[in-house]
Parts: sequence; structure tokens; C-alpha cells
Amino acid sequence: MLQKIKKIDGAIVIVLLLLMVISIFSIYSVTHGRKDLDGMHIKMIKFYILGMVAFLGLTFIDYRLIVKYALYIYITGIGILVLVSFIGKTQNGAQGWLKFGGFSLQPAELFKLILILFLAAVLVRKNKNRLLFWKDVVPLGLLTILPFLIVISQNDLGNALSYIVILVGLLWIGNIKFSHALIGLLIIASTAAAGIMSYIHYHDQIKTFLTDIGRSHWVERFDPWLVPEKATAKASYHTKNAKLAIASGGMSGEGYTQGSSVQTDRVPYTYSDSIFVQIAEEFGFVGSALLLLLYFILIHRMILIALECKDRGGPFLIVGIVAMILYQIFENIGAFIGLMPLTGITLPFVSFGGTSLLINMASIGLVMSVRLHGREVEENLPTPAAYPAAAKQG
Repeated sequence: MLQKIKKIDGAIVIVLLLLMVISIFSIYSVTHGRKDLDGMHIKMIKFYILGMVAFLGLTFIDYRLIVKYALYIYITGIGILVLVSFIGKTQNGAQGWLKFGGFSLQPAELFKLILILFLAAVLVRKNKNRLLFWKDVVPLGLLTILPFLIVISQNDLGNALSYIVILVGLLWIGNIKFSHALIGLLIIASTAAAGIMSYIHYHDQIKTFLTDIGRSHWVERFDPWLVPEKATAKASYHTKNAKLAIASGGMSGEGYTQGSSVQTDRVPYTYSDSIFVQIAEEFGFVGSALLLLLYFILIHRMILIALECKDRGGPFLIVGIVAMILYQIFENIGAFIGLMPLTGITLPFVSFGGTSLLINMASIGLVMSVRLHGREVEENLPTPAAYPAAAKQG
């Protein structure tokens, strides 16, 4: 055990501790003294304690044992997502929460890690063989589209899109043919461009359609991003005030607990989805840059662990986790500077949220497990009966 503790990446632990400090102080800044929010920084400390337990627990478990049963975990995860469609609680327009007394779980967040485990398990059994389009890429795409559609039906666009990002990231290093990768990227780019242009040119018709199918919430997300001149005051309120707050932060910020916008509720959800706005306004460009530097160090260290891993499954796991975290960072921050639509994605390790933090900490625990166990000589772990075809290919 002592030898394993010595192998833990100290840089990653320090980054996590610094992000924890930033999170707790940022949440305190915008919630202290408010009747409905006061004490949320204490809850976040409790979430971080649970997150550290998950981090350490998964660090000392051989990740290959978890990957071995990834199919069963995937099936269970799909079942939970379906359950949410029937009994899930709605929050901020999305039906995505299971609540048990005072405990709340967002399965769509949990499924991101489940999907990474499952896709890594399938790819590792390819044994470095080239991925075939119809035999490998299409089935993996369909198995990703399934949870994507379930979560989309629950009105959670942000988490649904993360599944696609994870799939693309893992296919990219899964020995896919360059021509297939190029075609896939062209299809994604052209589809996105066509969708954006269609939304702009046929805005009124699309708005009516989305409203008729109960997706008016999406209109409020997309209008400020793509057609701000047509966005209602209510729809543009969040992002417009967020941009003003970020701009007012200047180089060094207005000072801790002194943000003129975040302290007067002109920016909603500054303790959760909009916490970057609080950091940018109160600590300015310098504080924002330091936060991004911490994320860079975290990603860099994870990539180094993947490169040092001798086992096939470790790099797949880490690339999936890196794709997940990078997407969250880009989507969250991009939404407040006009690069992306506002989808309610949390800022990793900083935004208030138990499920999000727990999943992210567990993910880093798996990365650390790769560091502890991935340098060992690769073992041929028993293949579950559910993978007979894939095992023969391996």
C-alpha cells in the first residue's frame, strides 16, 4: 500500500486541492449572507470529502477489473437513464434528476463515465487492429446514440452532446482509418454548419416547431448565441449580463466578494453553472488565466500518464476522460463569451454540484489507477462471456 501511495501523481493532487479551494471560496463569495443560499460552501466541502473518498477508492482498485465488466455497467446505466424518463424530477427545464430524500443524483452525468468505460472495454479488445467502419465504428456509434437520444428526450442537451465528444475522442485514438476519420469529421462539421444556417434562416419556423414539441427551453439557449437580435429579453438576460460582468473584471478584477454584477444577482446561478463569471469579475483576466493554467496542468499530467501506460486499456480510459473534461471546460466558459450556446454544463471541480463533482473525482481516480497499475506487465484478464465475438478479434 505504501508503495502505491508513493506512485500517486503529486501534481494532480495539488491541482485538485487548489481547484477545491477556488471552488469553496468562489461559492462562499456569491452565497454568504443570503437566506436561500447561505451555507452552500459547507455543502461543497462535504461533496469534496465524498469526492476524495471516490478518488482514493478508485485509485487503489485495478481499473482493469472495472473495465472487464463494463458491458454490465453500461446496461445498468441505460436502465437508470430510462428510469429517469419515467420518474425523474425536472430542474431548470431538464428532467434529469433522481431524488431520494435529501439526496439527488443526475444519471446523465454518471453515464459519461460509464460510456468511457464501455467504449474503452470494446476498443481494448480490438488488440490494436484497425477499426472497420461497419463492424466497429457504426455499432459503437449506435451504442452512443442510444443514451444520447434518451438524454435529449429529457431536455438535457449539454450532457447528451458530451457523449458524442467522448465517442469522437476514443475513435480518434482507436486506430480508425484516416479516411473514415476525415469523412466523419466532414459529416459532423457540415451537419453542424447546416444546422446553424438553417436555424438562422428559418428561425421562426424552427422556433414554432420546438415550442410545439415542448422544447421552447432550447430556443432560449440558442437565440442569444445565433440570433441575438431576435432573442427575448428573458433569453438573453443570462449571457448578456455574464459578458458584461466578465468585461468589468478587467485585468485584476473588482476584488473578492466585490463583484458588482455577481453580488447583485444580475447573473443567475453564479454558484454553479456561472461560477466562471464570478471568478472573471472578481479576479479578472489574471484569475481566469490561473484557473485555465490549473486545467492545463491537470490535462497535461493525465496525457503523460497515458503515454507511460503499458496496458492497452489505460490510454483509452484517459483519453475519454480528457475529452469529457475538455468539453465541459470549453462549453461552460465558451457559453459566457459567446462561443457556445448556454447548456447548463458545470465547470469541472469548481461549480457547485454533488453528482458532477463526484463523477469528475471518480474519473481522476481511474486516471490515478492507470498510473498505479498500468505500468505493470499487461495481463490477459478473463473475458466475460458477453464479449465472445470481440474476444476472438482480440
